[in-house]
Amino acid sequence: MSLDTNNVPIFILCGGLGTRMKEETEFMPKPMVLVGGEPILIHIMKSYALHGFTNFVLCLGFKSDYVKKYFLTRRYLANDFLIAGDSEPEILSSTPKDNWKIRLIDTGEESMTGCRIARAMDRYDDGFEHFGVTYGDGLCNLDISAEFRFHLDHGSVGTITGVNPVSRFGQIDAEGNTVQKFMEKPKLNDEWINGGYFFFKKEFRSYLSDKSTCVLEREPLVKLTEDGSLRVYKHSDFWRCMDTHRDKEELDGMFAEGKINWLTT
Repeated sequence: MSLDTNNVPIFILCGGLGTRMKEETEFMPKPMVLVGGEPILIHIMKSYALHGFTNFVLCLGFKSDYVKKYFLTRRYLANDFLIAGDSEPEILSSTPKDNWKIRLIDTGEESMTGCRIARAMDRYDDGFEHFGVTYGDGLCNLDISAEFRFHLDHGSVGTITGVNPVSRFGQIDAEGNTVQKFMEKPKLNDEWINGGYFFFKKEFRSYLSDKSTCVLEREPLVKLTEDGSLRVYKHSDFWRCMDTHRDKEELDGMFAEGKINWLTT
């Protein structure tokens, strides 16, 4: 069965301060930090587009002008162009255009995640029944269309993606004081954490507040869980979150080696 994804907006949280990546975020918001020469935000949008989701709502805050300027000029940056007098610039090359619809909504510099979604929803002018949410710093090869189908089938208000994180430390298996096995940063297969790819029914708006202190991961999701209306879609394959400069370097290295795992289906 084919999915109608045309009217399923994907709200991407792009407004945080990114304090753990000051080397980069002193000059730009975290979703605009480059991975393989493009903002990580573009990689996230491409991963959704692979599954037919091309309707995006960017929930802006910190350095929102940087994001707006990028998208206003992105087509020109990707092509050669001619400027003649007061006429509009003429594109001279033919880099394919992304067939995306992108709303850029400033949700306030100090707003928390739940508030950003609420404010953006209230300023969205088209009707929709379901919507997606993700963060502006996570990459994975999740089958997003399969998760959306799962979300529609179970009928609950919300779906959260559970992922197996990779340990930040080497793991040892010892017998007495003799190491039997050493694994460098293994995947923690028995642990599930929030992978940051959500789908919700529109009624989830009632769980959110437009007060700047509303955090998606606290009262809204806790209350949704208490109401028995949150389901988990488990994803055990590739997932990475760009929390630190070291994480960025790891993703850059993967890109350089052609291991663009987040753009595979």
